[in-house]
Amino acid sequence: MNLIKSILSILIITSIACTEQKPAETGNEASSPTFERILYNNPDLAVDLGVGLWAWPLPMDYDDDGDYDLLVSCKDVPFNGLYFFENTSGEAFPVFNPPVKIGDPIKNIQISYVNGKPRFLRPGEELLDFKSSFTQNPKELFPGDTFDKLHNKIRFNQWKYVDYENDGDLDIIVGIQDGEDYGWDNAFDENGVWTNGPLHGFVYLIENVNDTYELKGKILAGGKPIDVYGSPSPNFDDFDGDGDLDIICGEFIDKFTWFENTGTRENPKYAKGKYLKNMHGIITMDLEMILPVSLDWDKDGDIDLIVGDEDGRVAFMENTGKIDDHMPVFNSPHYFQQKAQYLKFGALVTPFSIDWDDDGDEDLICGNSAGYIGFIENLNGGDPPRWAAPVYLKAGNETIRIQAGEGGSIQGPCEAKWGYTTLTVADWNKDGLKDIIANSIWGKVVWYENTGSAGKPELAKEKPLSVQWTGKAPKPDWYWWDPEPNTLATQWRTTPTAIDWNKDGLMDLIMLDQEGYLSYYERFESDDGLILKPGKRAFYSEPGSYSSKNIVVDSAAGNLRLNERKYGSSGRRKLAFGDWDGDGDTDIIINSINATLIENTGQDNGITNMKLIGDISDQKLAGHTTNPTLVDWDKNGKPDLLLGAEDGHFYYLKNE
Repeated sequence: MNLIKSILSILIITSIACTEQKPAETGNEASSPTFERILYNNPDLAVDLGVGLWAWPLPMDYDDDGDYDLLVSCKDVPFNGLYFFENTSGEAFPVFNPPVKIGDPIKNIQISYVNGKPRFLRPGEELLDFKSSFTQNPKELFPGDTFDKLHNKIRFNQWKYVDYENDGDLDIIVGIQDGEDYGWDNAFDENGVWTNGPLHGFVYLIENVNDTYELKGKILAGGKPIDVYGSPSPNFDDFDGDGDLDIICGEFIDKFTWFENTGTRENPKYAKGKYLKNMHGIITMDLEMILPVSLDWDKDGDIDLIVGDEDGRVAFMENTGKIDDHMPVFNSPHYFQQKAQYLKFGALVTPFSIDWDDDGDEDLICGNSAGYIGFIENLNGGDPPRWAAPVYLKAGNETIRIQAGEGGSIQGPCEAKWGYTTLTVADWNKDGLKDIIANSIWGKVVWYENTGSAGKPELAKEKPLSVQWTGKAPKPDWYWWDPEPNTLATQWRTTPTAIDWNKDGLMDLIMLDQEGYLSYYERFESDDGLILKPGKRAFYSEPGSYSSKNIVVDSAAGNLRLNERKYGSSGRRKLAFGDWDGDGDTDIIINSINATLIENTGQDNGITNMKLIGDISDQKLAGHTTNPTLVDWDKNGKPDLLLGAEDGHFYYLKNE
């Protein structure tokens, strides 16, 4: 315990030091420009607790002070690590201290409570002396590659201790996600029906037989192997208080499946699974890739759930102690809070800097993986600013949330809750108010008209952009659906940039077309109002090939093609426009390992010649992607760079 207290003293000092603006905790060369992770600079603010992309919660009393804290393992780039959130109030729903990194992330780590004490497993082994050594003292339990021989596409491999048949020894339960039948990409028929199989989530028993572990096979429920929709995260506990062990599983999307033990503690028999529900209906998490852990968090005598979400948040699902139709009743997820530290908006955040509320400073309008569009208010116009907590924007009095549903993602129905909104803000209809133009997981480009007033924006329901096509509206070849006439359907997850490119007073559009070429959609006035001309591939570079996160220049014509890939690898290109090099013309900055500069070298007969300069820094900020926007917080007239990253945080680089 003294060792833990000493470690915590060091961590607290580290946490206090982190209240200053610091470089992101990533490896980079000393000579390379370094991005800084942006702080809220708002010490009295409480916000959603969060790490980066993918939260694996390990609820435990880490500092031995009698209350439950949270450790969260996160394998994200760049916010990867094992993080400690301290509970300083002792309450069941505290405002946690900001995260302190205490170690490296641990893949597939699971926590099990044995006689009230936490034990830590990863595939094939137990991690002994976890508090003091983390992964340094592993004990082999059973061959860790066992399930690699049984399944071809494992994404989740989750091992836990449980005394399965109440004989006094510890057996092992394993949750496996098998994606072989699913296949993952481009398997819709012409009617939008997924022709591959589902994700599988199996639960296995490895039994302790006379101190030797033996694989017994899949656990049955309702006479059939348990098979939830991926990511099973099995939890064996007495959830209904009848003295035996039931099962609650998570899944890859957002629901929880209850398997009642209709046998005994010594001879378990599991009924067919049912989704957990309460008075509001089937219980769902806000996002996907959920990871539940069972324990009596609030110490009231029943078993609750602590659940990690894809965007790094962690929720408390309280067991009410009530039973309805042989099933425990849980309250809906309640997301934990923390003292504000690093500015964050979900995962794969896509910021655009603009004075949204017309008070003279630069705010942020952002999309994210969940499909929301949020407003983060700049509270003081400082350098760096002080930020308010993100607020979800509404359109037509309903919260904006674009989601794929069953058929909107080329990568299939398992991505139903994702939206991947990406956007720009501009006066699209020439009424003097700022509107939002957005793209998403669908590849349908829409706009939200501002029907409010200066300083008091209000958004109407989404409308498609109007394009004067000469025939059918084009689309990527792999879309199973056809766009509506005179609308714009292009590659998914790529920024629609509203900009008056030809300086005629009308907002044009620049973005990737359906084949990944950077294209210019000129705006003009017609009898039907403001409308876009079909896209023109008006950006050239020297013939050849340059590659950084899918950037390719067409080797024949020189057209700037920013993604030549198909299906799930298409699109994903984020754009920011501005005079980065101070030579009076408009350059382009795009996503890469951090950001890549494409220099404008001049125009010739309506064609803009571009030169791909390369990554702005050696610092790796992208696993999936980043999103650039230009800011001028120091008000020196020179654009600086702000990146949104997949961890939901923001990274700043001064233009020097």
